[in-house]
Amino acid sequence: MASIGPGVFELRQRDSRGWYRLIYLARIGDTLHMLHAFEKKSAKTSRNDIAIATARLKTVRARMMEEKKHARKSQ
Repeated sequence: MASIGPGVFELRQRDSRGWYRLIYLARIGDTLHMLHAFEKKSAKTSRNDIAIATARLKTVRARMMEEKKHARKSQ
């Protein structure tokens, strides 16, 4: 999902009630980061859902940078 960021993907599943979406960041190392999961009632993803995933992506990337920084200091 380019609207959220590079390396971000979406899984979609439909049943009789509607669509379910899972937005995730591609696996990094042995970790898959799920950014947001929700039930959709309309064809378009809401701005709020995109904002939630974007904010969580920012948090994940900041945490990853911090972990890299600590790993370098430990060596």
